[in-house]
Amino acid sequence: MADGSVLRPGMSLVSVGDSFTEGVGDPYPEPGAGFRGWADRLAEHLADHLGEVEYANLAVRGKLMRQIVTDQIPPAVAMAPDLVTLSAGGNDLLRPAGDPERMARILDHTVGRLRNAGSQVVLFTGVNVSTGYMRGTIGLFARYYMHVRAIADRYGCFLVDQWSMRALTDARAWDEDRLHMSPEGHRRLALRVAEVLGVPVSERWDAPWPEREPVGWVRARREDLTWVRESLGPWIGRRLTGRSSGDTVTAKLPELTRITKDR
Repeated sequence: MADGSVLRPGMSLVSVGDSFTEGVGDPYPEPGAGFRGWADRLAEHLADHLGEVEYANLAVRGKLMRQIVTDQIPPAVAMAPDLVTLSAGGNDLLRPAGDPERMARILDHTVGRLRNAGSQVVLFTGVNVSTGYMRGTIGLFARYYMHVRAIADRYGCFLVDQWSMRALTDARAWDEDRLHMSPEGHRRLALRVAEVLGVPVSERWDAPWPEREPVGWVRARREDLTWVRESLGPWIGRRLTGRSSGDTVTAKLPELTRITKDR
């Protein structure tokens, strides 16, 4: 278990990764303001508890493990942050040649590099989504997450085990594209990360979801067709042509920025 003494007024937090950490699925209400996501929400929780923090978010949607390690880790290390959140490998494992053992070796080296530089690290497993289009890949992800748990233990990292967070298996925790979390999913995850770090929060991440009306077969099939046309089809098209949703995207907060309680 990592040392909770990382929490202090003015502490620095750097988040690296892909769309999960960029916050895709959780847009700010202001037009053109980009995505909020669990990492921004976590920085806000930390600022509310500590008064102020320094925060950078280098994550960019669609990035593979090698791109995160090459493009995001060096500037993260240069900032010498107290805490780094690191989630990577998901996009690699969704590709035909996804290799959880190779991803784990890269992650192990990267975490060691961050820890040797003096930063504490937060790692993540993914959500246990074993239905729908993810059904054929869940075994690969489960293998990778076993490695993530071992790496967290080896280097004394904080671990956010989404695999055990049943609240995130509800469809309402996911965006219409069924790949990214919804605003409510991001909100609940931010609360869980804060809890793992020892930050007191006034809400429960595992609060029961309200009852919802059953969805009829016709409506469910209509929603499936819309998803295939608007989300799955374009995603497959990008994979076939070697493109990424993040090809023209840059980090939303590339330098440490002060976040205060009053904001």
